Order: sequence, then C-alpha cells, then structure tokens
Amino acid sequence: MRKVLLPTIIIIATILLILRLFYLQVINDSLKLKSDNNAIKIQYEYPERGYIYDRNGVLLVANQPSYDIMVIPRELKNIDTLEFCKLLNVPKSEYIRIIKKAKVYSPRLPSVFLPQLNKLEFAAFQEKIRKFEGFYIQKRSLRDYQVNFGANVFGFITQANERTIEKNPYYNSGDLLGMQGVEQSYEEVLRGIKGVKYIQKDKYNREIGSYKEGEFDTIAVQGEDINLTIDAELQKYGEQLMNNKRGGIVAIEPKTGEILALVTAPSYDPAILVGRQRSRNYTMLYRDSIAKPLYDRGLLAEYPPGSPFKIMTGLVGLQERVIDEQTTFMCHHGFSYAPGRFMKCHGSGPHQLHNGIYNSCNTYFANVYLRIIGKYSNTPYAVDTWSNHVKSFGLGQFMGYDLPTGKKGKIPTSKTYKKIYPGWGYSGKTIISNAIGQGEVLMTPIQLANMMATVANQGYYYTPHIIKKIKGEKIDKKFTTKHVSTIDKKYFAPMISGLFDVYNFGTASALRVEGIDICGKTGTAENFAKINGKRTQLEDHSIFVAFAPKDNPKIAIAILVENGGFGATIAGPIASLMIEKYLRHKITRIDLEKRTLERSLQDRYAKYSGKKTVDSLLISKPKIGDSLLVMKPKKVILTDSMKKKN
Repeated sequence: MRKVLLPTIIIIATILLILRLFYLQVINDSLKLKSDNNAIKIQYEYPERGYIYDRNGVLLVANQPSYDIMVIPRELKNIDTLEFCKLLNVPKSEYIRIIKKAKVYSPRLPSVFLPQLNKLEFAAFQEKIRKFEGFYIQKRSLRDYQVNFGANVFGFITQANERTIEKNPYYNSGDLLGMQGVEQSYEEVLRGIKGVKYIQKDKYNREIGSYKEGEFDTIAVQGEDINLTIDAELQKYGEQLMNNKRGGIVAIEPKTGEILALVTAPSYDPAILVGRQRSRNYTMLYRDSIAKPLYDRGLLAEYPPGSPFKIMTGLVGLQERVIDEQTTFMCHHGFSYAPGRFMKCHGSGPHQLHNGIYNSCNTYFANVYLRIIGKYSNTPYAVDTWSNHVKSFGLGQFMGYDLPTGKKGKIPTSKTYKKIYPGWGYSGKTIISNAIGQGEVLMTPIQLANMMATVANQGYYYTPHIIKKIKGEKIDKKFTTKHVSTIDKKYFAPMISGLFDVYNFGTASALRVEGIDICGKTGTAENFAKINGKRTQLEDHSIFVAFAPKDNPKIAIAILVENGGFGATIAGPIASLMIEKYLRHKITRIDLEKRTLERSLQDRYAKYSGKKTVDSLLISKPKIGDSLLVMKPKKVILTDSMKKKN
C-alpha cells in the first residue's frame, strides 16, 4: 500500500499542475495583461473620491476635475522641446530632469510629467497634443473644499511616492492617495476602484481597438461617501475662537463617543493644499517651526492636565474608601507635606469633597492622594493601584480612535519611579504633584475630553471616533463597545455635584450661561522650557474641561490654550461659548464672545520664540453674535515666517 501511495500522489499532483497551466495559458488570458506585453496598452480611468459630509448632512468636501500630463518615455518621438516647454512654461532643464526620472521608473509605463493642470492649461495643451507623441492627458479628480476650516480633520490628497507604490500594487506613478486626517484613515473607502481598459496596438505602435473586444475592461467605481461625527458649525466656531492662540479643543458626545469638534490652532485653509501650488504650500507649512500649523495639538500635544486631574484624585479616593463626602482637611493657603516645603493653594479653611472641587483646593487633594498611596504603605502596589484606576478612563494609552495620529500621554506606574528613584527611594510625599495633575502626569486634549465624557456618563465611555456613517457599510464595532471604569457609579454623583457648583460658586462662576446647567473644572498647568540653556518658567497653560447639561449630557469638552494663564481667563470662556453654540446654535454671552475673539496671544508667543509671527493661516473674524454659518473658502493669509521663506 505504501509503495502505491507515493506514486499516486505524484501522478495526481502532476495532473493538477498541468490542468492549471493549461487553464492559465490557453483558457485564461489574464496573466498576459499583467505582463509587459508590448502589444497591449493599459489605460486607467480614475474614479471620483467619496464625498465627505458632517453629522447633519452638510457637504464639507467634494471634487473638481484635474488633468495630469503623462509621459511614456519609449514612445517619445520627434519632440520639439522648445515649443513644448514654452507651451507649458517649463524650463528645458526641468524637462530633461523629469524625462530622465521617468525612464528610471520605467521606459514603457506612464509617469506624471506635469500634474494638476487647470481647465485653461488643459485646453491649451489639448489643442496641440498631436504634436507631442509619447505624451497624453490623464483625467483625475482633486478635492474641492466647501468650507475653509477643518484642515486637520480632513487631511489632504497627495501623489503616492515610490515606497507606497512598491508596497501596495493598487497604486501606480501619479496616483493620488489620502494623507493625514480622515483622508488617510478611510483611504480605501474614499478612493473607489479604478477602471481599466486594455487597448491593442499594431507593430507600428498604433492603437487598433480594444483587446478581445473589451472582455477584460472594467469601469471605475466612485468612492463611498462618508458622514463624519463633526458638527460643521461647532468646528468652525471653535477655530474662530482660537484665532491668534495656540492649543486644542476636543468636544465629544458622551453617550456615543462621537467627536463633535476637533480643533487645533493655528490652522490653515485646506484649499491651499490643492492644485499646482500644493507642494510649495505644504513645504511652507512644514517648515514653519514657530506656529507648527501641521501639528494637531488636539491629538498630539501632551500637557500636564493641572487641576482637572483633581477629578481623578477624588474619584480614586472615594473608590479606595480612604475618604468619603464628609472627610475634611484644613487649608491654610498652603499644605506642608515635608519639612519646610509647601503646596500653594487657592482657598483656606475646612474643605470637603464638594467645596474642594469648586474651590480647586490643592491642600484637599494632596491629602487625598497621600491617603491613597499610604493605604498600601507606600509600596509599588499603591502607585499601581492608583495608576490602574486612572487608566480605566482611557488615559495613559493610545485610545484606538480612527485618526492616524496620536500620543499615549503618561500615567506613571511603579516602573516609572523605579527608574527615577532606584531602590524605592520615594513615598507619597515625593510624588505628591500627581494629585493636582502635575508631576509625571501628561494628557492630550482628546484624553481630557474623554475623561469628562466618562464622568458625564457616570463611569463608562465609548472609544472616541470621527466616522458616523459609511454609505453601504457598517462602522467598526469597537466604536460601539462600552468601556467601564473601575470606579463604582455611586461615587460620580458627589463629584458631578461639585463640578456643577464650579459654575455656581467656584472658579467659573463668571462663565455661567443662563438656562444651561454646566459642570466644569478650571485648570492652570505650570509650563517650563529651556531658554538659553536655562530651565525657565513660562506663562501657564490655560485649561478647562466641562460637560452639559448636568442631566442627560449632550457634550463633553476640553480646551487647552498654550501660555493662556488661568483656566478661567481664556479656556473657560471658550468652553461656555462652545457649549452654548452646540446646544442652542446661538450665543447669548456676547461679552465672552467679544473678549475671546479679540484676545490675541501673539505678543506672548513672540516673546518666547524671539520671532514675530501671525499664527492663523485663516483669519476670518465673525461679527459678534453671528450664527457663523458654513461659508465658502476665503483668501488664505500666510504667516510672516512663511512670507520670508517665500
């Protein structure tokens, strides 16, 4: 039996192999089309990218026609280069360089000679194209932005580079793909499917018709349209409020995790990254090391969270039962936690959880933190217990949202302090700055917003995401999966009560909006930098977190303004204005709006950087109290630093 088995297997395998080869070589001609067949020309038809809408169906990004001049080097014959270069306003040296590069890529395959001609340039070249054998026009579509905001949300379209082409067989030279923002995250959904035509050529390289009567031809399929979770009106308003400031705003719908606004400042008009000037404008944006308009501060910038982190300290203290609502600590405008060392504080007198929150009492939360760490006798387990509670709110880790960039932030663990203090040379007093969001704690604005969404939901959150609907598809299940924190639901009610009274009696009492119950927390984070080799304390960062309404919350928000000073000065007013804009679609606190829109921090930034710059590439000042409807793009205004480089 064994003697028969092996020959039988060999015979069967041989027969199968012969049948497969017969099918591929005689019956199925598709492999011929994938080879470098000199008698067949492959012509692509490029689909339109899917349209992008906001959560309410407002069109944000559409398409416009674009025309690329393509070249097949081996087909170049008798070209009058002087006439060609004059027609397209291209130096002859540039012509020679591009053709040389195209030959290196492939003598037989098309390469882009000149991308993104407008209609007039296309018409002029089309009239004389018959003179320039080896060149042809490839129609594509470029983005047509219906709004002049949201550049960091959308991303942009660029040509696929050689590395991408080698890595992904879908792309050829000259193909466009999305970079950054939703264009990158949802590239495969938005790009559609290219159409292909196979054209037969004779021995003189002349086209003689479709190969096999078009049997293998396919038509282009347009990309799928998508709806974002972004509220266009809120996004635009946030960018307006952040004019001449630097920082980030993130607003989330607590019950779903949908991102309502994702603002980074400074920003730019997305339209400047479309067309022939795209590369030049991108280079200017990239090189602007002062304003960093391509740096998404809402997702990437890690800051000490400051006083908003007291929310976490209080909740962990309740969960670990080292305090209750009546636990009292005495504040004397400073808390002595080591001989001769004090923690400054805003208040004085006895503080419990409720007034500790709305007065933002450092003394109270420092004592709570010492009790948390002391519960486990200042062991590594104590720090890790505290750390694990905090991380259950999505902090100190990549959050898994559907945007291609982000940072983890930092929630220290016992490993962190083992490196800093070898041999366990520390105690709760050593690391007490963590209690008030300083020390080793770092968070991004989107993490701060998610923290507030979790508090608003009394203990759970959904992974923040920016996709609401994909035509014909379902969104990823991970965005509808509930994440439950380690803090029992019963402990959120007293914390929310304290946050509500921040607006009634506390540090944000001047920021109330009549008729809207807002729960919030001011924050002022210390900010140090090296200037001339010395560690220098700069103006503090202004931070504010909030959600509203108090019952059945619809929006949770975090605002960070770099070097903005006290949390209630700049970040707080922005929070109140954004909340009212979203819930009412109008503004009643005209005084706050006027003050915020007119407030500029440019002189402060110039002092720190040593250079004068105008941050906003889009300066569009609204009238006070305007509805700020979605508008078409306005003229872009470049920064001073860009003008110098130009």
